[in-house]
Amino acid sequence: MPTRVKWAFKYRFYPTDAQAAELSRTFGCVRKVYNMALAARTEAWARQERVNYNQTSALLTAWKKTEGLAYLNEVSSVPLQQALRHLQTAFANFFAKRARYPRFKAKKKSRASAEYTSSAFRFRDGNLTPAKMADPLDIVWSRPLPDGASPSTVTVSRDNAGRWFVSLLCEGPRVKPLAAAGTAVGIDVGLDHLLTLSTGEKIANPRHERRDRQRLARAQRELSRKARGDGANRRKARRRVAKIHARIADRRRDVLHKLTTRLVRENQTLVIEDLTVRNMVKNRSLARAISDAAWAEFRSMLEYKAGWYGRDVIAVDRFFPSSKLCSRCGTLRPEMPLNVRTWACDSCGTVHDRDVNAANNLLAAGLAVSVCGAGVRPQRRTPGGQSAMKQKTPRREP
Repeated sequence: MPTRVKWAFKYRFYPTDAQAAELSRTFGCVRKVYNMALAARTEAWARQERVNYNQTSALLTAWKKTEGLAYLNEVSSVPLQQALRHLQTAFANFFAKRARYPRFKAKKKSRASAEYTSSAFRFRDGNLTPAKMADPLDIVWSRPLPDGASPSTVTVSRDNAGRWFVSLLCEGPRVKPLAAAGTAVGIDVGLDHLLTLSTGEKIANPRHERRDRQRLARAQRELSRKARGDGANRRKARRRVAKIHARIADRRRDVLHKLTTRLVRENQTLVIEDLTVRNMVKNRSLARAISDAAWAEFRSMLEYKAGWYGRDVIAVDRFFPSSKLCSRCGTLRPEMPLNVRTWACDSCGTVHDRDVNAANNLLAAGLAVSVCGAGVRPQRRTPGGQSAMKQKTPRREP
């Protein structure tokens, strides 16, 4: 049976000058209301008082009646209410210890977006018209919506490169699980090669950031020479830097989507390593290369697509010695420096490619989890993911 899921379809659109001005005002009002509500809740917390969503909604009504904030009435009220709901969610995550304390939104750093519910937009015959607008948005429909799908929420945003996007949230029986496949694969991520599979296949690392590094450095130098402030020249220079970053991110995301979709379609079980990328990027020598490889984004894509299509993702504990363990006889080497890419086992004499051997060991550990449940430790709670516990393999005497 098809799985009912929520899909967000993101499209680019090109607003008219009037629409861009209206949306920019809405973005500013959303940011203003969010910051004012956060300040009010913070001050109340200092007085040992609790302020909930209903109270901030009443504050918003009062703010609109003041002379200094009368401009809040000029935009749709729904995005302002949604900003208060997002703040409530941020506080709920904070109190549940899932996130840090909410922070104020800065004009130049925070995401410029506004969320419209079904009462604040009109969607007819493929034309989307948000509230306070007379004409529909000029959307580039790069792919069609599912048959019979109607968006329940619309989010309009503008990135730092000046591009406008609209995201339509739809729900329906869109995903059908794939036919069961009898294949399993171990996946070892790296820098020389982005992925190494237990089948022996190696997928090259595109190194998107390195390809545009000179252009990015030149644009950043030009930005650093501009006088600080809100001058037109500095805004243009900042936009050039943002466009280069956007191009790098788009190409990286495109490659990861194609890789993860292919792996999920071809394999029933996918075994990866539970890496702590957040800690690994603290290595100043490898931080740029690790960030460019986007290992965390790869894992995230792999897991949610596996959940859609009925596949299994198993995460082996990060301390499992996949590189130092002989995948043929099980002998554990005491050391394995990063510069060693090929090594021979002292016990059986097998010559191993470091990455292929690691992928084979990950696959064996993952299959042990899926078959007999041995060594499951909840290292990270994610949909469709399991984690194999740290395994201490005894050294075998030759």
